[in-house]
Amino acid sequence: MNLLRLLILGPILGLLVACGSKSEPVATGYGANAQACLAEALYFEARGTGEVGRRAVGEVILNRVNSHQFPSTVCGVVDQRYNGSCQFSYRCNSSLTYNEPRALANANATAYTLLTNRGGDITGGALFFHASSMAPGWFGTLKRLGAFGGNTFYR
Repeated sequence: MNLLRLLILGPILGLLVACGSKSEPVATGYGANAQACLAEALYFEARGTGEVGRRAVGEVILNRVNSHQFPSTVCGVVDQRYNGSCQFSYRCNSSLTYNEPRALANANATAYTLLTNRGGDITGGALFFHASSMAPGWFGTLKRLGAFGGNTFYR
């Protein structure tokens, strides 16, 4: 019976630990549910970009929170629409399904790190980004700050 419990509970407990379920509270000032909203955005916008790519996308969201041009909470930034369009394209999709548990755990860990120990901003203050494979379009009017994890960042 104990072996059966271990086989059932072991993977679940491992996933909870990997998802960043820490005992320390997340930094205040980013709004309620900040970690969940940030992790969601990192999963859908940057899950295949590696740690640096996830961090860079997270920096854009936190830079927007700290800018008077955008909502003042992480969830507000992620949910923001402009002229009817979602600022983060995944929010316009009707099916938000987490199919990759490891990617979700990585997104949660990066979100937790950014919210509790942000450190230096690797993007240099970026407020915008797009996939580097896209044509810049109106981004060309902004200052290009660099590229991380397959995305190009601007201010």
